[in-house]
Amino acid sequence: MTNHDNGQSLRQFVQRMTQSPAYQRGNAPQFASEQVTRNPQSPLNGKRIAFLGSSVTAGFAARGRSFVDYLVARDGIIATKSAVSGTTLAGHDQGGYLVRLQRDFPTSNKYDLFVCQLSTNDNRHGKNLGQRTPPEQRDRFDETTTLGAIERICQYVSCELHCPLAFYTCLQDDSAGKYATLIQQLQQLAAKWNFAIIDLFHNQELRTQTAAQPDAMFDDVHPTQEGYYQIWLPVFEKELTQILASKKGK
Repeated sequence: MTNHDNGQSLRQFVQRMTQSPAYQRGNAPQFASEQVTRNPQSPLNGKRIAFLGSSVTAGFAARGRSFVDYLVARDGIIATKSAVSGTTLAGHDQGGYLVRLQRDFPTSNKYDLFVCQLSTNDNRHGKNLGQRTPPEQRDRFDETTTLGAIERICQYVSCELHCPLAFYTCLQDDSAGKYATLIQQLQQLAAKWNFAIIDLFHNQELRTQTAAQPDAMFDDVHPTQEGYYQIWLPVFEKELTQILASKKGK
């Protein structure tokens, strides 16, 4: 399939998505970030937080608004958001994670926290999982693999940006268990690189709330504005507050 065919297919999908009743209900005006009331007493107010991700961070099924934009609206965080739908952790494709890591988060920037989405696209695009490196290895990662790319992100944030790091996992129908396997590997890497994990994939309360609000998700991966606002925002407020408190003074 040519790039033209791929682009046409994506446009057709987006057109069907935006015309669907679930999309329209889940992105009704009352869920817009402009309707959010600011909380000046939020412990996140004024925190400089970087976000690197793909479609879930971008708000693909939520008119370009994600939990990041709701954190800005309600909690007053100062966000740097770099998110491109369909991109992978592994590899150096234009627009991919590793290219944007250095392009959009230069070493001169100062952050209180760096948050990275554990993309579901690597499995979908058949990227090689790769291997974790030994605890003492701090460079020369195989960045064509998902785990090598994750370690490169860890190295860059730790050694160049000098701020705490957190990864967050996504919701997904994972019948083959590939995303769950990736999460297991991420948990092993957390011990080496000392980062936090916001594990939405295994968050049963979040899944229960999502099941009770069918329009909160457009599909198994992508929330609507309703989902980001009513379900995801409180989770991220709690998790980010705890992570920043635990890193304070370290």
